[in-house]
Order: sequence, then C-alpha cells, then structure tokens
Amino acid sequence: MSQTTIIWIALPFLIGFAVYLLPRLAFLSVSAIALVSAGYAGQVLLLQTSETIELLDNFGVSLLVDSLSGWFILTNALVTMAVAVYYRQSGNPSSPASQYFFFMQLIMLHGSVNAVFICADFMSLYVALEVISVAAFLLIAYPRSDRSIWVGLRYLFVSNTAMLFYLIGAVLVFKANNSWAYGGLVNAPPEAIALIIVGLLAKGGIFVSGFWLPLTHSESATPVSAMLSGVVVKAGVFPLVRCALMLQEIEPIVRVFGVATALLGVSYAVFERDTKRTLAFSTISQLGFILAAPVAGGFYALTHGLAKATLFLSAGNLPSRDFGVLRERGIDLKIWLAIATASLSICGFPLLSGFAAKVLASKDFSSWQAIAMNLATVGTVITLAKFIFLPRESPLSTAIETKDSPQVVSKRKKPSPGLWSAIIILLGGLIAGNIFYQEVYTLNNLLKPLLTLILGWLLYFLCFKRWHLSLPRESENFDHLIGAMSLVLILVFWMLQTNTAIASYF
Repeated sequence: MSQTTIIWIALPFLIGFAVYLLPRLAFLSVSAIALVSAGYAGQVLLLQTSETIELLDNFGVSLLVDSLSGWFILTNALVTMAVAVYYRQSGNPSSPASQYFFFMQLIMLHGSVNAVFICADFMSLYVALEVISVAAFLLIAYPRSDRSIWVGLRYLFVSNTAMLFYLIGAVLVFKANNSWAYGGLVNAPPEAIALIIVGLLAKGGIFVSGFWLPLTHSESATPVSAMLSGVVVKAGVFPLVRCALMLQEIEPIVRVFGVATALLGVSYAVFERDTKRTLAFSTISQLGFILAAPVAGGFYALTHGLAKATLFLSAGNLPSRDFGVLRERGIDLKIWLAIATASLSICGFPLLSGFAAKVLASKDFSSWQAIAMNLATVGTVITLAKFIFLPRESPLSTAIETKDSPQVVSKRKKPSPGLWSAIIILLGGLIAGNIFYQEVYTLNNLLKPLLTLILGWLLYFLCFKRWHLSLPRESENFDHLIGAMSLVLILVFWMLQTNTAIASYF
C-alpha cells in the first residue's frame, strides 16, 4: 500500500508536466487521474485502510491514509471528473489552447489537493497548500479579463497572507518539538497554535476570515466556481478536522468556529438575491457543519462537494443571476430537477446521501451545539427554497417581450452541452452514497429532517420570500480582509489561553 500511495500522489504532477509537451492528451490525462483517485479512495474506504508512511522520521514528515482521507479524496475525484467533462463539452472550441491550459491546471490542482488530504505534518501541508493557491489563481484568472485577473490576485494575496501566518506558527511548532508532525501542537506555545489555526481558517473560508470567498466564487467562471466550492476550500478545512480528531485540546476550538461559521454563512445566504453569491455563502455555512461534527466530517464533505458543484454548474446555465428575474421568467425544467435534487440533498432529504450526512453530523454534535446547528439547518432550508421553488419555464415560452416592441428580444438560454454529463456524475454520486450508511434510515431519523423541511419552507413563504434586506458588504472589501484575519488571531489566542476552562465547560 505504501508504494501505491507514493505512486498515486506523484502521478498527477508527473502527468501534469508531461501534458505540457502533449497538450492534446490533456482531457484524457485529467480523466484518467480522476478515475485513479476514485479507485484509490474506494480501496481505502472499502478495506478500511489506515496507514502511516514516514518520509523523514526524524523530522516528523509523514503521510496518513485512513477513511477520513478516503472521503475527501473521493470528493476530489468526482468533482474533478465532472468539471473536466463539463469544460470539455462546453468550453470555447475555437480556442483549443485555452482548453489545454485549463486541463493542465486542473491536473495540478487535483494532485495538490489530494496531497493535503494525506499530509500528517505541517511542512508537507504548507507546500501542498501553496501549490493549490497558484493553481487556483491561474484557473480564476484564466478568462484574462480585467475582472477575473483582479479577483484572482485578490484571492492569491489573501491566501499568501494566511499562509504567512500559518508558516510562522509551523516554525514555532518545529522549534518546540524538533518535529513538523501534527502531534506537536500539544507541546507548542499558544501563539504557534493560534497562527496555524488562523491560517487554515482563512484558507478554508471559515468565519469572518472567509469573507474573501463570496466574491471569488461568484465571479469565477462556472466550472472554476464548482471546483473551488466543491473541493478547494476543503483543503483548508481538512487539516482542522484532522487535528480536532487527533488532539482533544484543539477539538473544542474547532467546534466553536464550526458553529459560528454555520450561523454566519446562513445569515447572509437567506437574504442574498444573487444566485452565485447565495451559493457561496451557503458554502461557508456548510463548511461550518463539517467543523462542528469532525467525526462525520469526511462523509459530510463528500455530500456537500457533489451537491454544491451541481448547484454552481446549474446556476451558471440560468438566464440570470437575479432571483427576481428568475421568478418572472422561470427556468428550464431539467435544470430545475438538477438544482432541486442537489438542494434537497444539502437540506437532508431522505434517499439522497445528504440525509445520512445530516444524521451522522447531528449525532456528533455536543449538547451545546444542538440548538445553534438546528437553527443553521432551518436557515439552509430557507436559503435553498429560493432555488427549489423557482417556477419552471414553459416549453412554449422561448422569448420575452418589451412594452415598446412585441418582437422577440431574447430567446431561452440553452444549457451548456457538457452540463448533463457532469450532472450525471455528481448526482449519481449523491444517490450511490446511500449504500454506505443504510442503518440511518430509521423512523426517528426520518421525522426530523422532514419536519425541518416543512418548517423552513413555511418560513420562506410567510416571511423570507417577501423580505428584501441588503446586508452590508464592507467586510468583503479587500482592505478589511487582513484586519478581520488579525482579529480572529486575537480571538483564537484568547481561546487558547483559556483552553482548560473551555475544554472543561464543553
């Protein structure tokens, strides 16, 4: 298994560089790598593999493969495959060079994200996260418009600043233990732990440190948004989940930020009127669920990644990003079916794997988390009701008219050719995921999500559908992002200083 792991983790980088010499093989290469990753993850999950590979034993540089890694790797494989298929069939056919470039960066991004999911030391993790930053920046900026380049540079600057915090903390951990291993956090000074946690919170889009995420995800191209929300942000979340499961001293802090993030993200999402920004804030909220229930974090990450990639790809094929316009015009029935299925999965509807993820997460919540996370779940239902209850466009309604002219002024927007192939991969994974946790289908477990859905939908129709509240966006401004990161650093340091009291209370 050790040799297989080394070959598997090196393969994307070897093929990624080779593809530069043979660009016409780019799509086949990324597809093959995604399939290999899916097979590797399946082997880990089915065989319940748990293995540690020591690379530099004296310095604690090592890899750890277990079921937690398997869930995240499977998410990366399926979302990467769906995005590659979507872009292959929907990209600009008149510019093959741009397609080759996209696939090359997708291969590198896929490999570096996989590396994060098996790292067990801070130095290897730092290298992998930095490669992710560069690959993600190139994908965000690949349209080469002024807007996309600015959004990409903004993401890169925030990411590099977060990694600077992280690196200082990692060096302090090494100084205290002469080792880069995660376990060194136990003996590390509070400032080292605080710096590492803040860097990962910002990288993963968690709490106020993650306010870079809505603009980045909403303004990126459709396949890039799906990749960012489905996989990339989880590269910052995974190490926090891993450390929470390994170290009891870290777990209470991770859970606190999980609850706060779930509530913060959904508070913005329920009032947002832009489809892609709504999905971006929903992503922030759902990342909070992963942190709030570390034991269920791996499977929850899989179901969220598949559903959110489906929603971003579908939203990119709607005639407008404004919910007001969509309520007037309606949307294509087939796109609505994809959106409704993915939304219901995130809400925890039975027969979709999101139901099992919600049940497993709720069983891992501490008593103090239950009320807050139930509120966040109702908020999630309200948020996604905005998509579920969009009217379906009539097949005969292929145009709209203006007051001045009855002539046709705009025909129905046709979905991208690659959308349905990508949707089959993603929704197929959501349905197939039910085989892993069939034992959650009990009467008690079925009643709660159904009642939550009914409550959320009632609140949506009675209140939130009619309310139009514009929340301030100042916190998303570029000059405030680093300040927010610094404030979170102070908060984490204070929590660590009183860690004994917090741990005993919770």
